[in-house]
Amino acid sequence: MVETTAVRTVGAKSADLSPRDWLEAGQSLLRRGGLRALKLRPLAGELRVSTGSFYHHFSDFDVYQGRLAEYFAGAQVTELVDAICRADADPVGRIRLLAQVVRRRGMSRLSIAMRAWAESDPRAQAAVERHDEQVLGFLAACLQASGFTRHDAMVRGYALMTLGLSKVHAPELDRATLMEEMIALLCHPPTHTTATTAAEEERSCQRTATTTSS
Repeated sequence: MVETTAVRTVGAKSADLSPRDWLEAGQSLLRRGGLRALKLRPLAGELRVSTGSFYHHFSDFDVYQGRLAEYFAGAQVTELVDAICRADADPVGRIRLLAQVVRRRGMSRLSIAMRAWAESDPRAQAAVERHDEQVLGFLAACLQASGFTRHDAMVRGYALMTLGLSKVHAPELDRATLMEEMIALLCHPPTHTTATTAAEEERSCQRTATTTSS
């Protein structure tokens, strides 16, 4: 089972808190209310400490926002990917586990909030780009290990990521099971020979025959 970081909100003391606790609390606010919810007083309230405790870790709020953006694309992603790789050796199993963690932690809502923030802050924009490169790279690596070409793996990984950010109204589909259905659709290479593959094999045979006859 993949363990994820939880913010210590009950009975916390300012001396017990780390910078990471403040970053996790900031992400919690972003998930629920977007950038407009990210203010010092609600942030301190999230951790049930005084606003003065904030300055034990950050010199000002702008510095904090920069660190929060970096966290989205830094340790949070790398630690999650490492934990998933340790937990499941099967490439498709890793994708499924990532989807479960994303759903459980509300990470899609966080990603949507980060993208909205990125429209007005280059630090958030850079973080979103790095985050996407890492997650898409992870998905593509898993799909390549399942038998897809690099290009096909990137296309399918992109489709899975955009599904997580989708707000399409589709009442006939169950959002709770949709990702699993998409994994089944996108993450298993077809077992039959496609027309393209057959054509490539035919050309290869013709080249071999020509070389042999000459």
